[in-house]
Amino acid sequence: MSSMHRRAPVTFANRLSDSELMGRLLELRQLVDRVSVTLLRISVGVVFIWFGALKITGATPVAKLVAATVPILPANVFVPALGAFEVVLGLALLIGRHLDLVAVLLVAHLTGTFLVLVMEPNAAFEHGNPLMLTMTGEFVIKNIVLIAAGLVLATKCASQPSREPAAAPVSRTIPVPEPADGM
Repeated sequence: MSSMHRRAPVTFANRLSDSELMGRLLELRQLVDRVSVTLLRISVGVVFIWFGALKITGATPVAKLVAATVPILPANVFVPALGAFEVVLGLALLIGRHLDLVAVLLVAHLTGTFLVLVMEPNAAFEHGNPLMLTMTGEFVIKNIVLIAAGLVLATKCASQPSREPAAAPVSRTIPVPEPADGM
């Protein structure tokens, strides 16, 4: 068979016209746009519940690090309390109410994790070099991504209309009686 008579392999892309393919891609983008913030909210919520539960039960591998970061607080109180706060944040993310406040608390909490870099630099950096992270340093630095996720949730969720029904508008005017006939 000559090369002129060979058929191109049939693929999904060459079965559709360019406009059909663009239409499908647009539909896919719209689907992702509709669900991405919800998926982000739920996934961050699950991570917070998981990490918080590990702190509450004493099963977290970072208990000593967390306690050393805030040495003025007793570790046996601080670590589980921090875990409880993380579980509450995670549950709030799953429930999906008051997300602007939840996101602010999440970002504030995650910002606090950078205390490790100041209070325990030997645990975060190899030989004191801030460009050479240890496993602990990587664990802390990755919180930049979670902070960005919190900022996305704060801005996207604050700009979306509330799922609660709006209250009826309250009239601020005082009704004036109609003048009586003959006046």
